[in-house]
Amino acid sequence: MVHVLLCALVIALAACPAPAASPARPPAVILVSIDGFRRDYLDRGITPNLSRLAREGVQARAMIPVFPTLTFPNHYSIVTGRYPAHHGIVANSFRAPDLGRVYSMHDRSSVRDPRFYLAEPIWVAAERRGLATAPFFWPGSEAPIGGTRPTWLVSYDGALPDADRVARVLRWLDMPPARRPVFLTLYLSGVDAAGHRYGPDAPETRAAIAHADSVVGSLLAGLDRGRLADSVNLIVVSDHGMAATSPDSVIALGRHLPRQWVDVEELSPVLMAWPHAGLVDSVYARLRALRHLSVYRRADLPARYHLEESSRIPPVMAVADPGWTIRWESEGSWETYGSHGYDDTLPDMRAIFVAHGPAFRRGVTVPAFRNIHVYALLATLLRLRLPPGDGALDSVRGMLR
Repeated sequence: MVHVLLCALVIALAACPAPAASPARPPAVILVSIDGFRRDYLDRGITPNLSRLAREGVQARAMIPVFPTLTFPNHYSIVTGRYPAHHGIVANSFRAPDLGRVYSMHDRSSVRDPRFYLAEPIWVAAERRGLATAPFFWPGSEAPIGGTRPTWLVSYDGALPDADRVARVLRWLDMPPARRPVFLTLYLSGVDAAGHRYGPDAPETRAAIAHADSVVGSLLAGLDRGRLADSVNLIVVSDHGMAATSPDSVIALGRHLPRQWVDVEELSPVLMAWPHAGLVDSVYARLRALRHLSVYRRADLPARYHLEESSRIPPVMAVADPGWTIRWESEGSWETYGSHGYDDTLPDMRAIFVAHGPAFRRGVTVPAFRNIHVYALLATLLRLRLPPGDGALDSVRGMLR
């Protein structure tokens, strides 16, 4: 009788389908962005935590942003490996004729509209593989791109203190493995805000740099307490640098260009101009007459900008010289002493890249590289298949063990 029951049990088990294999979980990756952290800020002797990470891990001589050197285009290039013309986010604010809509980082409805995003970010690829993600406050994370949302989604709240942001990341990492995200981001905006308001060399910006470093230190301390420091791959980047500006270096458009001739979505230091019907040549000629301004028709943009093939780039585009600001009028209150958006080859626009963790070599400095290659690095760390893109793993392979 026992023999019969055992046989029946074996047959029943054989008839049951085996449980689906869960994807192998790679070590967690934390991607930290310190907005507006210029590369030379790391050399000012006020960043002990970042300097230690760079000394004990990998640092780049610089990370080169994409053009325009603005926040949203560069953040989205980092997580897609694509130039802005290919991923769709060509500025912080822009017109999308293909959608009949205007995108603005300040407009929640457009930020959450997946149609604006033309390339798949790394967290979507991870989610499709069954890996939980938490792209905390990263541009694009609030939209269901390709119909996929992150497992852990938090709507942007600029008032949330940095300490609370770090605590949220550490709580996610403290979750049971089945719920714990393997890709997380942390976004810090204070350095960029201080750089705009006071200038890159002001004492207030120096204090903001030191504060951002202390936030990174809090994250490291939390990883140590959770015994995660040796099992998490940590990457710290910035989206762009910062250049000093002043009220003495202003290009006053209103003196030369009637406002009723043109619609403008982005103004300074990158002017994205949509002339009204029949006025393209007139707007182009008026702008060409101005000093400290490089003016292009869309078809004539420098090839290194990788922008001319996008319908979201306006018929006329202009870029201010370093340190110059574009305004409609030169008069009025002056509120900023720093800006970015300038040509991506300028040293002041260069960003940082620091990495530390089990996947990275120790004590290595790599040559400067463009931020579109970070995606290939992230995909490798997360064991994801690399889709075709503008970046390549070969550009960053030398930092890996």
